Amino acid sequence: MKILLFGEFNRAQWNIRNGLIALGHEAIVVSNRDGFKKVDVDIEIKDPYQSYFLKKIRNLTIKLFGLDISALSIKRQIKSQQNKLSNFDIVQFINEAPFDFERKHQLQIFNLLNSSNKNVFLLSAGLDYPSVSYAYDKKFRYSILTPYFEQKGTKKDFSPALSYLTDEHIELHHHIFKHIKGVIANDLDYHIPLIDHPKYLGMIPHAINLSQLEYKTPIINDKIVIFHGINTYNYYKKGNDIFDASLALISQKHSDKVEIIIAKNIPYKDYIKSFDRAHILLDQIYAYDQGFNALEAMAKGKVVFTGAEKEWLDYYNLKEDTIAINALPDAKKIAKKLEWLITNPGKIMEISINARQFVETHHNYINCAEQYLKTWQAHI
Repeated sequence: MKILLFGEFNRAQWNIRNGLIALGHEAIVVSNRDGFKKVDVDIEIKDPYQSYFLKKIRNLTIKLFGLDISALSIKRQIKSQQNKLSNFDIVQFINEAPFDFERKHQLQIFNLLNSSNKNVFLLSAGLDYPSVSYAYDKKFRYSILTPYFEQKGTKKDFSPALSYLTDEHIELHHHIFKHIKGVIANDLDYHIPLIDHPKYLGMIPHAINLSQLEYKTPIINDKIVIFHGINTYNYYKKGNDIFDASLALISQKHSDKVEIIIAKNIPYKDYIKSFDRAHILLDQIYAYDQGFNALEAMAKGKVVFTGAEKEWLDYYNLKEDTIAINALPDAKKIAKKLEWLITNPGKIMEISINARQFVETHHNYINCAEQYLKTWQAHI
């Protein structure tokens, strides 16, 4: 089969692509490179208006003329590549709105690719109308909108998420769902809001390429090394403020037993190496399941504080604190779990081994690619 994977977050589609190629299929990823992360793609869609000065010009043209030069540039690039982006057996969009501009332009991009290809699917792998509306209605015990309800940060911090609840986006959402064959989720945070939706085809876990993630047995000598990677653009949405507060508590009580590494806004190729020395990695708080960064760290043998809620334990039939540590939105509770690991280093060794085995069992990129193929083929 010939498969076009459109849009990228982290390496979600890239790993599916590699799994499909390993199975003998033709697959490409077409996307921008996910901001500062600089992820791999086959055909790059560039936004030339990313520098501070050019963003000012873009915003000025929008304000004065209602003209978004960024959207025009990206649409022009896609149209110029249309011969390379047509006649695929499968197209899978990673999001309802993969670009940072008005939904009317995204609708045009969707229609262009939908009209020149056979079967279009959607991957729910980030913010979209079902997950944001579910969170906004407080159907989750906590969510990425919890800090918004608690009035943390600024209105701008949450505008990307809240844009999925605007009339313009809801219109786009209904249009896309009318034309796609179905939608697939890749973790429980997106699976739960889609349960019972007529277009929902089920969950296929994040695809992880383990061949590029070497497992290293934790070596604990003098201090426990804790790594906290921060994306400042999502500081409150990821719960980094709570992690910072928990680290402050640990530093006060166990400064002689821990080393803390903090990294901010670094490209993927640097990020994946930056936590190699760490025993513990702080990933995110407002989640029920692990995202991409957490799973890659688990594959490398790190004890990860991330989404590991009861729903996740039940789904995979696991026991608490054996694979990953559920990061609750409470600095004292996180500090208590950190202290438990610091004073019981044998648990770090145990969880490290279990984490790698879990990723191998449930997230192998070739097995996941096979699941995508079966799902697509059953609905075309």
